[in-house]
Parts: sequence; structure tokens; C-alpha cells
Amino acid sequence: MEFVKEFATFLHQNGIIKFGEFTLASGKQSSYYVDLRLVPSYPIEFRKMVKFLENEIEQDIGLDNFDSIVSVPTGGLVIASALAIETVKPLIYVRSKPKDYGTSKSVEGKIHEGMKVVMIDDVATTGGSVVNAIKSLKEVNISVKDAYVIVNRMEGADEAFLELGVRIHSILNILQITEALFEQNLIDVSILEKVKKQINK
Repeated sequence: MEFVKEFATFLHQNGIIKFGEFTLASGKQSSYYVDLRLVPSYPIEFRKMVKFLENEIEQDIGLDNFDSIVSVPTGGLVIASALAIETVKPLIYVRSKPKDYGTSKSVEGKIHEGMKVVMIDDVATTGGSVVNAIKSLKEVNISVKDAYVIVNRMEGADEAFLELGVRIHSILNILQITEALFEQNLIDVSILEKVKKQINK
């Protein structure tokens, strides 16, 4: 896929994906770090990414087969907002914890029982924050069958989502990114092996 190769190269050239030794928010060690919050600073690539995402959703499930787009702050919400504008779809989002003032609700936006939504996030590792959001949505009878992420780190999110009856779709996974970079001699074999090892842990 041409877009995958092009996008992987863009991520690498602009330091959006870095290889080395990193400690993630979860405390886990990682041989790479990907920060998709930088992508909106490159509007042409950002729009290409959003349009690609729109096409994938259209082909997989059809834009008429769900009511709203849903996301979690902050990384996924920026992407979901752009996607909502492109697709002319309503947008809702789930707070990580209910706000402690006003209506104290965790789901923001116009919702109704039996609503069908598509979840959007930037990066999936174990799927923790999105799993909690899906549970919050199910509590108010909102149906989530599909989740789309830009990068799947392949470290357990697929299984966690499946347990909730949600299919995960990704534009790229970390293996595709590192293999595309390796094929272009942008990274060496030792980096590729480290990433493969991390996935298989």
C-alpha cells in the first residue's frame, strides 16, 4: 500500500516516531515512541491521513451505518473532530472521568439510547483508555462495534476490544511501519528485531 509506505516515511522524517529506549505512560519500557499529536502540525499529511481514514470506514462499514463518531481526549479527539467535519457526522466524546461540576456526565455531546457509534483513537497499545470509554458508552446503551486507530502497537488492544465485542481496525501497525522503514534503509535490522521482540512479549 502506497499510503502506508509514504506515511511511515513521513512519521520517521519528522520525528513523530522515534527509536531508542522509552518509558511509556503505563510505566512499560518501549524500543520506540510514536506521538501522533504532532501530525496536525503538518496540515497536508494530516488531511491525507483523515481522508484515508474516511475511505477505510466507508469501505468497511459504510458512512450511513452509524449515527456518530466518538473519541477520547486528547490525541484521538483531534483526529475524530477532523473526521466529523469531512464526513459531516455528529461528534461525541467520553471523558476519562466524569467532570466534577455541572451535569457531571462522562459522555459529552448529543446522545440517545440505541445509538450506533464508531470509536476513533490515535494509538492503541493495550487499549485501556478506549476500553473504559466503550464500557461507559455501553452503560448508556450506546452500541460500539468498530474502533479505528491510526497506529496499532500490537500489544494487546485487539484482544481487549474483542472481549467487548468491538473490532479494531488500524491504518498502520508498528510492524508495517518498521518494515517499510527498513526496506528503505531508514532503520537498521537491529531496530526491526527489537520491535518484533516487543510485539511478541
